[in-house]
Amino acid sequence: MFIAVYRWKVKQGMEDQFREARRRGTVAIRRQHGSFGSRLHRTLDGDFVGYAQWPSEKLWRSVYDAHFPHGDKEAATMFRAAIEVSHGPELLMEVTDDLLDLVRA
Repeated sequence: MFIAVYRWKVKQGMEDQFREARRRGTVAIRRQHGSFGSRLHRTLDGDFVGYAQWPSEKLWRSVYDAHFPHGDKEAATMFRAAIEVSHGPELLMEVTDDLLDLVRA
């Protein structure tokens, strides 16, 4: 499994728009390109950090190199409009030990 980690500073007052656009984009990418989905987190300083899980780096790279095309163009526009600063991908990682208990989560 392959993980890509991203970080964003979102424009003040546009947090809900950002979250909705990211949710819609993630669903489209998962459906159209085979990702496993993602999680979004809020840091204590207010930035958002997301990580996306993919079956392989090769698949992630093929989609990333094409600038994450997906069928929800409105969500992509909403997403870009809400971002003040985008850092990413910040980390690219291979999973070595997966101990998350998604059943209990």
